[in-house]
Amino acid sequence: QVLLHVLFEHAVGYALLALKEVEEISLLQPQVEESVLNLGKFHNIVRLVAFCPFASSQVALENANAVSEGVVHEDLRLLLETHLPSKKKKVLLGVGDPKIGAAIQEELGYNCQTGGVIAEILRGVRLHFHNLVKGLTDLSACKAQLGLGHSYSRAKVKFNVNRVDNMIIQSISLLDQLDKDINTFSMRVREWYGYHFPELVKIINDNATYCRLAQFIGNRRELNEEKLEKLEELTMDGAKAKAILDASRSSMGMDISAIDLINIESFSSRVVSLSEYRQSLHTYLRSKMSQVAPSLSALIGEAVGARLIAHAGSLTNLAKYPASTVQILGAEKALFRALKTRGNTPKYGLIFHSTFIGRAAAKNKGRISRYLANKCSIASRIDCFSEVPTSVFGEKLREQVEERLSFYETGEIPRKNLDVMKEAMVQAEEAAAEITRKLEKQEKKRLKKEKKRLAALALASSENSSSTPEECEETSEKPKKKKKQKPQEVPQENGMEDPSIPFSKPKKKKSFSKEELMSSDLEETAGSTSLPKRKKSSPKEETVNEPEEAGHRSGSKKKRKFSKEEPVSSGPEEAAGKSSSKKKKKFHKASQED
Repeated sequence: QVLLHVLFEHAVGYALLALKEVEEISLLQPQVEESVLNLGKFHNIVRLVAFCPFASSQVALENANAVSEGVVHEDLRLLLETHLPSKKKKVLLGVGDPKIGAAIQEELGYNCQTGGVIAEILRGVRLHFHNLVKGLTDLSACKAQLGLGHSYSRAKVKFNVNRVDNMIIQSISLLDQLDKDINTFSMRVREWYGYHFPELVKIINDNATYCRLAQFIGNRRELNEEKLEKLEELTMDGAKAKAILDASRSSMGMDISAIDLINIESFSSRVVSLSEYRQSLHTYLRSKMSQVAPSLSALIGEAVGARLIAHAGSLTNLAKYPASTVQILGAEKALFRALKTRGNTPKYGLIFHSTFIGRAAAKNKGRISRYLANKCSIASRIDCFSEVPTSVFGEKLREQVEERLSFYETGEIPRKNLDVMKEAMVQAEEAAAEITRKLEKQEKKRLKKEKKRLAALALASSENSSSTPEECEETSEKPKKKKKQKPQEVPQENGMEDPSIPFSKPKKKKSFSKEELMSSDLEETAGSTSLPKRKKSSPKEETVNEPEEAGHRSGSKKKRKFSKEEPVSSGPEEAAGKSSSKKKKKFHKASQED
């Protein structure tokens, strides 16, 4: 009997399942097919042996990449070595992918099988997986699959936006389609307008020019000498413009109604716009080819290089092709027909459209096509795998093809490939350094602009945020100023400021008799040299006493210093001092008059 195990890879982890023991595995297939849709019957055939969940989404991505590349991951190795029986010959492991099966058989020694009953079992496991594993719901399994699918696709599709060859494939396909459509539409315009002006077809061969002229001329009877200058601009030839004017006067065409002319002009304008778009598309294709495959486009031209890339599917596929395949790329029908009829195989395919094969003699066309295919293969590999794209190698390879052509014609020996490639390497390094320098400059400019933009945004946000605190500061400064003004009044009261400033009349809280005032005043005049120990003195009293004695001035100065050192007296004492000084002044004036 053979013990069959099945390995199932899921987004949440690896699962190892065992099937019931049978003599032949093929006998299981009808039973499995019947029980796939029924969970109860499926449980009778399959049981879960082990489940190894992934620790994180990053680990799941690593395991998915390893399985897709046919590599045995450490997690898978640990699961199989732990839970599979030690006798490897009696174990048969069923896997879904033949590549991973071959890797397991090579590294671990277990016999692996794919297809047949294994595919049916895996289909049933995939359907009932959330029921086989405890704690796993259908919703969580679907979310894990979706997340792993996105991360796996993102890892596989990492590419440089400037090196995408899909745009080239689409552009060259559209260019070929436009050529066919413009040709068909132009033939329709020629046939339609030819009823009215048949001679114009023989004079003008270019389709776009014919449509422009049909749009401009309209009714041939209205064509005169005044329109000759415009005709010369359109035809780019004075003789043709004169011939058109002469033919319009003696034309054999039928007359045409105004509504027919409107329709012809409308259709002609559409064809003209299509031809203009075709020119702009060709310019776009040239710019994309110079970015993606500069060497290949320098060697055989943008159109032929783009057709080679489109026919191969991508630039990477073209780089993988040998030169013999590149030579006959596009001539597959002729090749298989020649192989079938045992005739001569084709010498060239798409590369026939390059200028080199047309310039070669008939006997040398096969030789030059083989040599050109060899150089195209080299150029495509350089473009595909070089980090900095440059057209130096393509130009050097083109020079080699030119030298080989001249060798076939004149016998002049061309340069050796080694010498040419050494020169190309030196020039390519210089060109790459120049390109990297330009890219660094562009990056620096971009960073400077970004910094300026961020600084401007930060400044604007700071101004908006600081506008409200400034208003609050302005309102808080007003009471502060009032507080500063209060101590300025103190020196006025102490006699420090100009005495001309008027005092507010204080309230009288104490009354003094005339005798007391007279005695105090006499004591003050007699002892002018000795300073009185008063806390306050009025400035008016000082101004009166100044002209009397010089010693009184020195005393007043000392009073000022003394008043600065001593603290300000209380309110009632101030009021009493002021009232007493006024009365003293009046009494002093009266005594002087006496």
